[in-house]
Amino acid sequence: MWQKRQASPELLLKLAYAQQQLGHYPATLLYLSLAYAREPRVRTWRQLATLAAQHRLVGYPMTWQQEVRVQAQRYYYPGLQVLLGGAVVGAIWLLWRRGPRRAWLAYAGYVGLLGAYLYFLRPNPAGLVARSGAVLMAGPSAGAAWLSTAAVGDRLLVLGRQDIWYRVKWQQGEAFVREADLLVVE
Repeated sequence: MWQKRQASPELLLKLAYAQQQLGHYPATLLYLSLAYAREPRVRTWRQLATLAAQHRLVGYPMTWQQEVRVQAQRYYYPGLQVLLGGAVVGAIWLLWRRGPRRAWLAYAGYVGLLGAYLYFLRPNPAGLVARSGAVLMAGPSAGAAWLSTAAVGDRLLVLGRQDIWYRVKWQQGEAFVREADLLVVE
């Protein structure tokens, strides 16, 4: 299931419930995170945040800003389809009608706003710490300065990848964690 990514959000929520009943909170977090990645919902995020708070994990804010972010992620792809459709229709209309220069400038502004939508509202991948004692380093090497140790289930936003290291957001800065210590949920 992890390799093929073919499970529905409903099945993932059922698996999370089963794991929660068994007392396996890391597996519960994984299934809830997968369900959230497939279909972002406020209720799923609240379950994640509540479970994380019970186990004192980081990366699961329970604020109204996060709930707004969840709603934006939920409608990101449908909104993107509408905006791209509008861009195609606008371009065809301008080419067919041989629109005036002002219409082309307005279209350029629309495409600029579309680019801003793509850049600022895109979903960021998150990683769940999969091993206890996962070390967060200041740089992408074993010789870099040690910053902290993450607990199993901590949620870290993935900013990039460098060799066998993921660059993640940690507190107000960046840190690096080994690839083997993090399960990336996209």
